[in-house]
Amino acid sequence: MDCDQLELHPRIIAAVRRAKLKSVRDVLCVSGPNLQRLTGLSRSDVQQLLTAAATTCRRHPPTPALLLQRGECGGFKSDLRLSVGCPVLDELLRGGLPAGGITEVSGESGAGKTQLALQLCLSVQYPIEYRGLNSGAVYICTEDSFPNRRLQQLIREQSSLRTDVPPSLISSLQFSDHIYIEHAADLDSLQVCLSRRVPLLLARGLVRLLVVDSVAALFRAEFQAADWLERSKQLITFSSTLHHLSLEFTTPVLCINQVTDVFSSSDDSLGPLSSSVSPALGLVWANQVMVRLMMRRLQGTVARGNQSSALRRLEVVFAPHLARDGRDAAVWREGVRGVQT
Repeated sequence: MDCDQLELHPRIIAAVRRAKLKSVRDVLCVSGPNLQRLTGLSRSDVQQLLTAAATTCRRHPPTPALLLQRGECGGFKSDLRLSVGCPVLDELLRGGLPAGGITEVSGESGAGKTQLALQLCLSVQYPIEYRGLNSGAVYICTEDSFPNRRLQQLIREQSSLRTDVPPSLISSLQFSDHIYIEHAADLDSLQVCLSRRVPLLLARGLVRLLVVDSVAALFRAEFQAADWLERSKQLITFSSTLHHLSLEFTTPVLCINQVTDVFSSSDDSLGPLSSSVSPALGLVWANQVMVRLMMRRLQGTVARGNQSSALRRLEVVFAPHLARDGRDAAVWREGVRGVQT
């Protein structure tokens, strides 16, 4: 942006022009005392100049803490949630996934993480009155192919899962047409996807949920132990992109994560105290996550009619608005449902 476009007194603009500072970037790269020397302006004039220049670089105005508490930040309602599609699990999550920030679901293979993600890809397509977001989902696969057969089964069984929704509405939704699948084999292709294709889908209103399955696959494959510093930088860049997309488009971001074994009996705050595993990628990634959930596969089984399922448990590890708690669950033909105890 040119300095001539700043909303300042013409006297200040003229002084900046005489100093041959053409762009806002030129102004912000010079210290206050040097600006006074170059322009001949007073200290208060320079302060006005710096404030005006900095304001043009800020995409969103600062949000007072009081408005955050009320949930009125820039038109974003802090109580907006995306339902999981199960009353028991929604109760654990106080309505579902928050519309702002990164939610992580970690767990061992077969725990039900991808099942939950697919279920959310369908739930997001329901109208807001049925705790959806009336839009589609983009699903980024980084290690396995997209489980399309399981998705089609979930679509066929939606009337069994969502008994709160009129069957006529369910039959009118073209679920498959509103799930956009991307594959990223390396970090470069992932970054291209997140910086180009995903923002385009979000800006057009075609999607309102972003799923990355899984976040650990690429970062574990591309970096050795000695490359921890570079990996940390890449993780922060990746999470920054996700946070920006979530804030800009009021979009829930769900990241599936792998786990690593815990060999110490000490209290590990990165995962549930009752678990022998901890979410992958360590403290750097944990600091980027707003809500951390873990799905565990338990020893028992549950049966219902002609179906049986291994017992699972969905646990809240940390979240700013949730208690550290958990609910038992099972995976049925229609999806993941909480088990009433």
